[in-house]
Amino acid sequence: MTAASTPAAHGSSPLDVAEELLTLLRTTTTEPRPDVQLEALALAVAADLPVLLWGEPGIGKTAALTQLAESLELPLTTVIASVHEPSDFSGLPVVGDDPAVQGVPMAPPDWAVRLVRAGRGLLFLDELSTAPPAVQAALLRLVLERRIGSLRLPSGVRIVAAANPRSSAADGWELSPPLANRFVHLQWTHDHEVVVRGLGGTWPRATLPQLDPEALPRAVDLARRAVCGLLSVRPPLVHRLPQQETGRGGPWPSPRSWEMALRLIAFATAAGSSREVLSLLVRGAVGDGPGLEMLACLDRMDLPDPEALLADPSGAVLPERGDRRQAALEGVVTAVRNRPDKPRWDAAWALLARALETGAPDLVVVPATGLAALRQEDWEVPQSIERLAGAISLSRRADDTAARVPVATRAGR
Repeated sequence: MTAASTPAAHGSSPLDVAEELLTLLRTTTTEPRPDVQLEALALAVAADLPVLLWGEPGIGKTAALTQLAESLELPLTTVIASVHEPSDFSGLPVVGDDPAVQGVPMAPPDWAVRLVRAGRGLLFLDELSTAPPAVQAALLRLVLERRIGSLRLPSGVRIVAAANPRSSAADGWELSPPLANRFVHLQWTHDHEVVVRGLGGTWPRATLPQLDPEALPRAVDLARRAVCGLLSVRPPLVHRLPQQETGRGGPWPSPRSWEMALRLIAFATAAGSSREVLSLLVRGAVGDGPGLEMLACLDRMDLPDPEALLADPSGAVLPERGDRRQAALEGVVTAVRNRPDKPRWDAAWALLARALETGAPDLVVVPATGLAALRQEDWEVPQSIERLAGAISLSRRADDTAARVPVATRAGR
């Protein structure tokens, strides 16, 4: 290397050149990209519910929180729960002038004071699964009541925590049931395409959900009817503590978590969120089993009225999604079975013919079979049946053929 080519000759030290390279590496662009996980997280934060992100180390939980804080324009305060003592969250006793008169106040930590002064912010409790039981107990009031020592965090502060599974956490602990039941649990995973494109210099810019002001009353009504309707017919779901210790450290149903689920349903409805986002939120509040029952209840509530479909088969609007369309058609068959007469039977056949024109033929096979069984001897077969016969026969032959083909053949060995 000649003297003219050395960094010193250009007036730059080796560290200056290194910093220039680091600056180039940090320079990236963003592009809008839908993100189901981030949308679910943003809705839970908007609903003012504590959220716990579960994911393996290095999966991007902290980066997601940083992006969310920037999008919401909230200052981010990170607290590593595992390196603190219980008194750091419950407050340190400070002896005043006359303890017998004034008592002994509990002094909050400096980060809590800063949050109170700011009036808003995103409090990130990291490494929650490595916090010992005593620290977890001290966090109960912070997570539920927002109290730290003698201070109460303002309503503009949101709480999000992150944890690694016990198998991949350093000296990990299971979350205590009281603490776990105070969170909405979201499983955090990575998207291969996002990582590859981001390392190439373009990271996604998530579009946060927007609440529709006109949809708020309807969203609240739907959420209340759905939760109350399910719990009325399934009382055991009101409170069910898991038998296994590992299950107790995740989401499970209780009056508290059902209240969270109700709030999340209302927010997701008002935002027009997808079923995938709603599923993440509901299952993250009350667990997979009760959450799936809640989603099924919501699907039934959102189905069109069978009597309205029978009243105007030619103008009926059927659900687009296959399972919901078949459920609506089966509801029509049930309505005819409950009050059978020839005009209603004919209207049901006309509706099945319309479903055949606008959807997959296999969806009408089961409803058509049930409707045919309701025919009485003096009822003439409507012409619409002829339009259905071919499609139903073809669908059945396809099913029979698939059933006869060995599994190994269908899988391509």
